[in-house]
Amino acid sequence: MYKQRVLPTVISSIDENREYVVKSSRTPRKITDIVDDIYSIYGMNQAKEEHQALRVWNHIVGDTIAKMTEVEKFVQGVLFVHVMNPSWRTELSFRKKNIISRLNKALGKNLVKDIVFK
Repeated sequence: MYKQRVLPTVISSIDENREYVVKSSRTPRKITDIVDDIYSIYGMNQAKEEHQALRVWNHIVGDTIAKMTEVEKFVQGVLFVHVMNPSWRTELSFRKKNIISRLNKALGKNLVKDIVFK
């Protein structure tokens, strides 16, 4: 009874300028699609994209560099990365454009504008 009442309900947005409506359907949906809808409804797409940029770092740079670095944050297109060794910091500075290109390719968008190695 509870599921029959709750599932068909309509979720509407809190934003005055935009109205998003998500209607339930009888066909199964992937959980990732549902989560994407929730991000859209609450205007959290940018936060989701930033989180994805943090997640793909290790895959893009490989195990050796991943062990020597720690991604601290991603703010307004700038990825802040702590590098544990000054020599690696210099090496990564030389590779910065390539890394940015590969990150953006993996993300499917030009989200990463710059990387700050600290």
